[in-house]
Amino acid sequence: MKITALMPVRINSTRLENKNFLDFCGRPLYRVMLDKLQEIDAIEQIIINTDSATLTADCRERYSKVVVVERPEFLRADEITMNSLIAHDITLTEGEHFLQTHCTNPLLTKETITEAIAAYFDNLPEYDSLLSVERIRKRGYWGNGTPINHLNQQLLQTQDLDPIFIENSNLFLFSRTSFIQAENSRVGKNPQLFPMSYLEGIDIDYAEDFHLAALLFENQAVFS
Repeated sequence: MKITALMPVRINSTRLENKNFLDFCGRPLYRVMLDKLQEIDAIEQIIINTDSATLTADCRERYSKVVVVERPEFLRADEITMNSLIAHDITLTEGEHFLQTHCTNPLLTKETITEAIAAYFDNLPEYDSLLSVERIRKRGYWGNGTPINHLNQQLLQTQDLDPIFIENSNLFLFSRTSFIQAENSRVGKNPQLFPMSYLEGIDIDYAEDFHLAALLFENQAVFS
């Protein structure tokens, strides 16, 4: 089955200025992910929602699968949620199944994306959606000091703790149906968790994330 990829890319960034367009190891950051999505057979179409004329021209020249959508004014405010963008973009295609990702995940591999797509389709309808996560086996606490996954009186070794799963913002797979049934949410009512390694799942928010991701990208042989 085929899938439509959604990757919003805007000019402004509140935490790291112009991050989506910064030079990342010889390419604008947004191209690193687009180059991978373009090569994945299961991805039939890539919808780029953007307010950048430069990116629009570049995508139309380089990527045959890309459909560029000019971001409407009512979706350009900082407080607009990703679910609001998705609700808009899925009306522009007849596809039923979607993969939403970000260009701020440059270490995410084609192999992992392909594996996630296969896991999503293989486990329908048991799960209605999929999201990538980091599995953590450390002692966690709520803000009030209450333990999440352990007892203070029973100090198990960390490898024996129940894991905590943290959304890493790399991959979300869902259907048009699950999105609507979950009241316009990319995470459905019964999501499948897809664990990824911390290093591959690094998401760029701040300058230190950008520099760490670049160092890892340039030294992938060491960490593979």
